Amino acid sequence: MKAKKSKKERKRLFLITTTILTLLVVLVGSVYNDWKQILKNRKAEVELSSEYENLLADEDKLNAEITKLGDDEYLARIAKEKYMLSSEGDTIIKWN
Repeated sequence: MKAKKSKKERKRLFLITTTILTLLVVLVGSVYNDWKQILKNRKAEVELSSEYENLLADEDKLNAEITKLGDDEYLARIAKEKYMLSSEGDTIIKWN
């Protein structure tokens, strides 16, 4: 026959169980928050990678435009098209 546990042993067992359960809840909560932050960071990484690729493409376009702006013929054509400037003897026709 099993001997009944004394009141002191039951109290100690209760305290140990309570402590273990409290630690378990704290650890699970901490792991949950960490995983939530990891998932949030992964989503942000994907968005930022996409934005970075777009910015690289824009940079390439702007560098090409800078190169073109160094050409006098290109500048003359832009001046004629966008700003309606003309050389002597040119006729400007505006299309709507």
